[in-house]
Parts: sequence; C-alpha cells; structure tokens
Amino acid sequence: MTKIPQSKIDSVKEFAQKFNEYPIIGVVNLKGLQTKQLQKMRINLRDMALIKMTKKRLIKIALKDSKVSGIEGLDKFLEGIPAIIFTKENPFKLYKILEKSKSSAPAKAGQIAPKDIVVKAGPTGFSPGPVIGQLGKFGIKAGVEAGKIAIKEDKIVLKKGEEIKHDLAEILLRLGVEPMEVGLNLVAVYENGAVYESDILAIDESEYMSKIATAFNESMNLSVYSAYPTKENINILLGKVYQDSKALAMSESIITDDNLADLIAQANASMIALASNLSEDALSDDLKTAKSNSSSSTPSPADDAEPKTEEKPKEEEKKPEAAAAGLGSLFG
Repeated sequence: MTKIPQSKIDSVKEFAQKFNEYPIIGVVNLKGLQTKQLQKMRINLRDMALIKMTKKRLIKIALKDSKVSGIEGLDKFLEGIPAIIFTKENPFKLYKILEKSKSSAPAKAGQIAPKDIVVKAGPTGFSPGPVIGQLGKFGIKAGVEAGKIAIKEDKIVLKKGEEIKHDLAEILLRLGVEPMEVGLNLVAVYENGAVYESDILAIDESEYMSKIATAFNESMNLSVYSAYPTKENINILLGKVYQDSKALAMSESIITDDNLADLIAQANASMIALASNLSEDALSDDLKTAKSNSSSSTPSPADDAEPKTEEKPKEEEKKPEAAAAGLGSLFG
C-alpha cells in the first residue's frame, strides 16, 4: 500500500481549516500568470485576501472533506492552474479589485479567449500586399486608403472560450490587438452556501444603481396610488390626505382651523362679484328708466303744429290793443 506523503496530508488539512476560518472562498485561475506577477499581486492583496496554491487533486479532496455546507460546489470551477483565495471581503468588491489589477497582453497560440476578440475598423500601418489576403482569411474586410490598408468594419474573429490558433495570434500581434488579460482570474466565489460565477459578479455598478432607483420609484408610485402606507411614503400619503380633505372642506364650506381664512377670502370674493353684478343690473335699469322718460316728454310733430296755429290769432288780437294804447297816450 502506497503511503501518502505527510506534506499532502498537511496541505489538505490546511485548506480544510481555512475553509472554516474564512466566510468568502474564491477560485482563481493562474494560467498564463507569471510568478513575478503573482508575487506582486499577493503583496497588493495581503491586507484583504490570502492566496493558497496546491495540486488540483488535493483541493478537490479538501472541498469534499470540508464540513462547510455547499462549498463542494466550487469543485467544478477548478480549471487551468487553480488556486484558492480566502477573504472576508464582499465577493463583488473582490471581483472588482481583481479585475482592476489586470493588464492587457498579446495573445499566444493555444490560449483560450477570455472574451470575444474583436478587430476594430480603422486604418493600419500595412502597405498594400499579401496582408489583405491574410485578413480576409478571418473574414476581416479591408481595402486601400491613402496608400495604406484600412479595415472597413468591426469583426469578431474569435468567440469567448475558443482556442487561439497560431496564425490568428500572429495577425493580432501585427494589428496591435492585445485581447488577453494578465492577472488573477476569479472564476467563482462561495458565500453562505451559495456559489457565484464570474458573470454574476461582473456587474455594471452604474447600471445596477440605475435599476435600483427605477424600481424604488415605481414601487413608491404604486404604494401611493394604492394608498398602501410604508415608512418611505407615509409623509406623501399624509400630505395627499390633507390636501384632499382641505379641498373637500372648501367645496362644502365646512369651517376648520386650517381653512377659515380661505373661506372668508372666498366669501369676500363672492360678495364683491355679486355686488358688481347688482350694480351693473341697477345701472342698466336706471338707463332704461331715463330713456323711457325722455321718450314720453318729447312732443310729436303733430303736437308742435297746434300751438303755432293758436298763437297766431293771439298775436293778431294783441296788435289792435297795442295800437289803441298808443293812441290813448297821444291824445290822453
């Protein structure tokens, strides 16, 4: 029977102990990461995380033997050159820190594309020649502009997860496209019985906060519309009830401490409007009366003719008397 080396037994025990000590357990893939870069990242992360490496088979044994519920779910994420990262940091914050610490690097034959590799449209430094055919091999549309080869439109030359071939790596290098990322690749994280994969951890914070704000506003509108009281909307609901009750009291002329001044002002405005209407009506009646009186006192043409015919005889009668009076004075 083959005796298991003590170093391997100790390594499994150490990992099992760390699983119990740390609430957040992450799996990272160190493939393509140089030792110098790993040491640098260990130093940068030493205040927030501990990175431990051993053989993949020993990590699997430690996960299987661990008493931590659900941690065995990390087993299927042990890919490439796996290592375990132990931390008490939030998984999303940990992912963000590790992603920011990465740097771009040229692709090498045999590597796996970490994401879709895209060749962007635009000018190149190539002179016209066989390179157009090489680009066409990968479906890259190119032509000659101002004496140089230019790429006509964006083109995805390799999908995420596919292997990079030698000829593609060569053309990407010549184009200056560096699709690889050098750093700690966080594959999955365990927390409180749940395992989060990298695509879940890779969230856009601004978009996430925008969605939370939208959800809050929509739920607030719904709760106010349905009059469902909560801690957040109680002041809005009370204000709405106050305004509705005040409007009802005003419309029905119900006197309260809050609307007394408004009711008096409303009554005063109504009184002024009524007085104005009454004054206009009275003035209209006076005008009608005056017009009527004027019409009745004005003589008709027929009436004007009669006095003139009557006055003439009187004037003729007075003339002899005046003459007699004059003679009397002369012979008196």
